[in-house]
Order: sequence, then C-alpha cells, then structure tokens
Amino acid sequence: MNDPASASAATFDILGFGEPLFEFNRPPGQTLWQEGIGGDVSNALVAAQRCGARCTMFTALGSDVFGRAIMALWTREGIDTERVRWRDDAPTGIYFITHGEGGHEFTYRRTGSAASQVTAADLPAASIGAARVLHVSGISQAISANALDAVLGAMAQARAAGRLVSYDPNLRLKLWPLAAARDALRLSLALCDIALPGLDDMRTLTGLDDPHDIVAHCLDQGAGIVALTLGRDGALVATQEASQIIPAFKVAAVDATGAGDTFDGAFLAEYLRSNDAFRAGAFANAAAALSTQGFGAVAPMPDWAAVKAFLGEAGT
Repeated sequence: MNDPASASAATFDILGFGEPLFEFNRPPGQTLWQEGIGGDVSNALVAAQRCGARCTMFTALGSDVFGRAIMALWTREGIDTERVRWRDDAPTGIYFITHGEGGHEFTYRRTGSAASQVTAADLPAASIGAARVLHVSGISQAISANALDAVLGAMAQARAAGRLVSYDPNLRLKLWPLAAARDALRLSLALCDIALPGLDDMRTLTGLDDPHDIVAHCLDQGAGIVALTLGRDGALVATQEASQIIPAFKVAAVDATGAGDTFDGAFLAEYLRSNDAFRAGAFANAAAALSTQGFGAVAPMPDWAAVKAFLGEAGT
C-alpha cells in the first residue's frame, strides 16, 4: 500500500469524485420539507473537512439553483471547488427522504444528471496525483456507464501516481444489476488501498455472511485496509497483519442518514493524521454515532473537537 504520510508534494489530503445531490428531508410528524445537501462522496468530504482534512471535489453540477446551493455549501465548509464543472445542458440531481416505522426511505430524481455525464476524458489527472487520497464510491460508478469508466480511470491514475485510493461500494440495486455491481467491486478492490464497505452491502455483493470472511475477501482482492461497518455492532477494521472489532457508541439516534458517509470521511481524516487504521476506526465510529443525533445528511455531522470531546467522555 502507498505511504499515507507522503504529504510533502500533496496539495490536498482528499480528492472526492462523485455525484452530489440536493436533499429534501421530511422528518416524522411534519408536513414541511427541510432542505439539505447529500450524495455519499460529498457527505464524506464534508465530514473529513470538519475533522481537519483538506479536501477538494471533482464533479459536474447543473447550472441551476440546486447546483448553486451545493457549491455554496462546499464554500462554507472550506472544500476546494476549482475542479467542479458547470453544465447548462444537464440538471443537478435531487432526492427526498421520508421516515416511517422501518426507518428512512430515499426517493431519487437524478436520471441524466450533470454528474452522471462526466467521462474519463474529463478527469483532472494532475489534481488526482496531487491529493494524498482519492475517495470514490459504488454509487459514483452506478449512475452511468461512462461514470463507471471515469471512476475506474481515476482510481488507476491515483495508483499510478503513488496516491492512496479509498472506496465505499455503497450498493444501490435501483441503479444497476447485481452482476454489474459485483464486477465493479472486483475491479475496484484491485485498485483500492482503503475499503470502507457496509456489512449488508457486502453480504449481497459477495454472498458471504460472516464479517471476518468478508474482510478476508476484500484483503485477498487487493485492499490494504478494510473498515467494515457493522451498524449497531460497530466496525471490523483489518489490515494484512491484524484485525479488530471496534465497538459502537450508544447515543439517542433520530436519523441515520449520512452516518456511513460520516464514518468514511472521519476515518480518512484520522487515518491520514495518525497512520493507525484502528485508531481511525474508533474515531469514525464516534463521528458516525454523533451524526445520527440530528436530521439530514450534513447538518448533524460533528467536527474534530466534538468527536474528541465525545471520545473523552466515553473513556476512549
């Protein structure tokens, strides 16, 4: 695996490549929609930036009110936006969150979005080579065939430049068939240094049930570090040398939207700071737990000071 400490020539800690979305969230018992920003890679970058990482985003936005709102969020958060492209001929994707007895449910309006039309020819090769980590996801791959090619191309460029690649499979079967998602997983694990999957997704993608078997599969396929989130059971973090269950933290959760993305961003920020995957796992568990105490993907995400204070109170 590439050296996470090789920051001397890096312009940014993390470059994210994915599809941002404008969010409408209707909390239980309410009739009005709360506005927000979502999209898994964008969420992860916000979490990482709040936890002290220097982040930049590459994507395309529609030249519309939703795209401008997303850009405004990144600017407020301190995320660099020089690599973001505007398109007059394609919209920014949007989605809706409703809540019921079974938890939260997502409804998307993203077909033909500006981000889905990014191609491998659009990749900012110099910027990919100038970031310590490239972070991408399975959703970024699933939104279109050319997006899949672009994500795999970006991963290959980062590896060729000696940079780390972070990958969250984030399975969405409404976007593509399982067979296609499995093919993408196989190709992506061979190109990634840090795998950040969820247990339910990986059970579907691999056909394996035991978390330790899933982690071993990811390591065998090429990942150097695996942080498998286990929901209420915490996370299983593993390297080629060791593995450890990182217990979850109990909080009064009200909305799990964005918790996995918060885990991803917090994990990357802390790993780049400490070069310790297990320390990063505990930090990310705490950040994810704190993020469930409010509604929406971005608003409840904690900053570095809040996570450290929470860990101190939890005796970690």
